[in-house]
Amino acid sequence: MQTFRGLRTLNRVNLTKNVQVRPTKIATYATLADRTEPFTATLIAGDGIGPEISEAVQKIFNAAGIPVSWEPVQVSALTGGVNQEVINSVEKNKIALKGPLATPIGTGHTSLNLALRKAFKLYANVRPSVSIPGYKTLYDNVDLTVIRENTEGEYSGIEHTVNPGLAESIKVITADASTRVAHYAFQYAHQHKRSTVAAIHKASIMKMTDGLFIESCRKVAARYPHITYVEKSLDAAMLQLVQNPAQLDVMVLPNLYGDIVSDLCAGLIGGLGLTPSANIGQSAAIFEAVHGTAPDIAGQNKANPTALLLSGVMMLRHLGFYTKADLIHEATMATIREGKYITGDLGGKAGTDAYTNAIITRLQAELKK
Repeated sequence: MQTFRGLRTLNRVNLTKNVQVRPTKIATYATLADRTEPFTATLIAGDGIGPEISEAVQKIFNAAGIPVSWEPVQVSALTGGVNQEVINSVEKNKIALKGPLATPIGTGHTSLNLALRKAFKLYANVRPSVSIPGYKTLYDNVDLTVIRENTEGEYSGIEHTVNPGLAESIKVITADASTRVAHYAFQYAHQHKRSTVAAIHKASIMKMTDGLFIESCRKVAARYPHITYVEKSLDAAMLQLVQNPAQLDVMVLPNLYGDIVSDLCAGLIGGLGLTPSANIGQSAAIFEAVHGTAPDIAGQNKANPTALLLSGVMMLRHLGFYTKADLIHEATMATIREGKYITGDLGGKAGTDAYTNAIITRLQAELKK
């Protein structure tokens, strides 16, 4: 069984110095105790195709016997954005699964995704990009993880018009936020047996802001001598990613760079429709599909739920349902690998329902063994 090495988060590991790193890069969970007790998760279905792919994930979870009670809440720019009901639900449950949200471009609305990150102090965005066997792209055996600082940088939301024709945006970098996300990146690398963490920056130009980010990463790296730490300028890293993705491993980046690089890495494995994502905070975590709302196909049984489903797999591993997560992941990979019941964006002709049912059929067969 192939397993995403980037799909388990970091709340259950005791870190020690001078850990002997095994040569394999793939995380295994055979020695970990599975959780069995039920839990409640907030469900933000989202806009456009969001309700359809959320329904697909719920069906698959039910077929796998996941003991989850879903608590649906509505987040929309049309209904006031992140309201108190949403805040109360996530604060209570500590865990949420979120479909795509629409935010109008330009003036008038704050990004709802940004509002959620700020509301729950979701400081690290984790985006693994792993090649899917049987789904051919330009690159084979891609296995990268982007860990993006999620609260500040150019996305701090501090901008204003100086005078007509001149607008100004302020980039904010703090030692606290940089140190926090760097610790997460090194803990992630330690737990998943990753050998290298690369800090991506433009400190040659933004000497004070990116310089502070790099300084913070260096201090954290000194506490993890068993993990190789390297620094790469953003432009050099982008060049290496498109020339040979195997040159990089775990990357930690400030907010804007992480946004761009994580989408590039998704493109290496087939796109955002195949890429899971997690937003980790100190007291809550939100797992999400990061693709768009695709309003042009909404309600037409054409949407691909893979990204949200694999984000759900990340959520399960975060909570300790390792065996169930592996079962869903393998059933999904096998369905894509077979190619008989895949959606149009993957080159197939199946609808959302047929793809979902094919995964469920594989799950049920495996559970009967």
